[in-house]
Amino acid sequence: MRDALEVLAALAATAAGLWAWRRWHPATFWLVIGFPLAAVSVRASWRRVALGCGLTKKRQRWWFTTVPGAIASTGLVKVRRRFQRVAVDTKPFMWLPLPTQHGWRVTLHTLEGQTPGDYAEAAESLAHSWGVHAIRASSPRPGRVVLQATIRDPLVKVDQLPASDELLKVTVGRLETGRPWTIDFRTVPHWLNAGATQSGKSNLANALIVGLAPQPVALVGFDLKGGVEFTPYSPRLSALATSRTESVALLENLVALMIDRMGLCRQAGARNVWQLPPGIRPTPVVVLVDELAELYLMADKSEKDEIAKTSTALLRVAQLGRAFGIYLFCCGQRIGSDLGLGVTALRAQCSGRICHRVNDPETATMTLGDLDPAALVSARAIAAETPGVAIVAGQDGQWYRARSFYVTEQAAEHAARTHAHLTPSWDEITAHLPDPITA
Repeated sequence: MRDALEVLAALAATAAGLWAWRRWHPATFWLVIGFPLAAVSVRASWRRVALGCGLTKKRQRWWFTTVPGAIASTGLVKVRRRFQRVAVDTKPFMWLPLPTQHGWRVTLHTLEGQTPGDYAEAAESLAHSWGVHAIRASSPRPGRVVLQATIRDPLVKVDQLPASDELLKVTVGRLETGRPWTIDFRTVPHWLNAGATQSGKSNLANALIVGLAPQPVALVGFDLKGGVEFTPYSPRLSALATSRTESVALLENLVALMIDRMGLCRQAGARNVWQLPPGIRPTPVVVLVDELAELYLMADKSEKDEIAKTSTALLRVAQLGRAFGIYLFCCGQRIGSDLGLGVTALRAQCSGRICHRVNDPETATMTLGDLDPAALVSARAIAAETPGVAIVAGQDGQWYRARSFYVTEQAAEHAARTHAHLTPSWDEITAHLPDPITA
């Protein structure tokens, strides 16, 4: 009896130690205990899982048996000779799984006739078969597919917004892979951010303002809600338009500024402002647009010319602004083709796409539909209980599920006031420009 109690006490102490290890040091627990067990399980079950998910191929094989009665293949096959050519299910070759921060990844050799899309379609089935949160399939080169497994959702809880050390680069959240979600305007100059009310769209704009406020950049706002969104951040904004009339004038100024910088680069023999010497390099300008649809909505025909000017000027900035240090971040609740050809043309220039939960399928299609159908399906599956979760496409050409850090309006206002002394005057930026030109 005493020996049994000692064994039970030892088991209880071991279980408590493992629980504490997993609770307080999950990274080392995963590497030492969790991952080896997961790797053995994945390798041992791969044949059954591949067969169940439709990832095997029939191949002819010579089979030898010492029992002159039957051999096992896909069924029971009666044979009279010891050598028999039969059809067997061949699984893709799997390399050894490798650990990641939130799961594991493994490289597969595709079979003849297979494409990475076959594995992407089977990703949900693979995730259920192995009991993990999600499986993502990618192809680094022809004939290879990498399966990346996430054992639990890393977006349930995200950290605080870190400081931004690089110019025009802000870490705004976390990707489903566990890696930081960054918006780098030097890499992806123009972004389209769609989302319904309470989906996290405005929170992402707050995170962007907090990240850019301490940097030597000019922030320009277009707030078609009458200024209620961006006015609290006006200490850090070089210019702010709150109506369509003001937007037309400010966009004309941006176009004139862009043309002036073209001339500066031409005189210096530079292809863009980043090739100019630091002494004459102009200040980068980040343009924040809220409620993009309001720039294109037409109540009557008298607004037609004004909308045309707005659409043309914004499109010119999107097409040519990157080389001359002018970047766009456009937000909207609804972005549809019914707003006109200008929106469709603008979307084509915005290689960075962010789609939060939306109320209508067309907005999701307009934002992500031309990139990857699987991204569109994931965007429509975002729950209302997960504000800040979005589907992100940009940076590396892939799409990811991501979640932005929670940044309150008070935090963004504090950042705007704290760094107000870094705000370049719009009058000084445009002082040497000619009269605004019409687009």
